[in-house]
Amino acid sequence: MSEGNVLITIVLKHHAGLTLDDVQAKLKASEWWERFPVEGTRVVSWTVAMGLGQIVTLEVPPHLLGRVNLELERSAWGVFQTECYPTYDFVPVRERIIERVRAGGQ
Repeated sequence: MSEGNVLITIVLKHHAGLTLDDVQAKLKASEWWERFPVEGTRVVSWTVAMGLGQIVTLEVPPHLLGRVNLELERSAWGVFQTECYPTYDFVPVRERIIERVRAGGQ
C-alpha cells in the first residue's frame, strides 16, 4: 500500500427484488463499469459472497474518498445497498501476535 493511502471495504448488497438481468441493465445504464472504481484508486480485492453481493476493497488516496462516495451514489444506488468500512491489513499484526504468544507473552 502506498504511504498515506487508506483502505476502504465496500459491501454491495444485492436487492432481493432484482434479477441478474435487471442488475446488469441498471449497471450498464448508470455506466458503472466506466465509473467504478474511481481513477487513481486501486482494487485490492473484489469478491462475490453468494447470497449477499459483492465485497470490494480499494486502496484510496484520502483526497479521492469523496469521489469514491460520489460514484457509488451515481452508479450503484438502485442496484446495490452500499456499506463502507475503513479497513486495514491484519496479516502483519496477526504475525506479530503469534510471535509474541510463542515467546510467552499475551
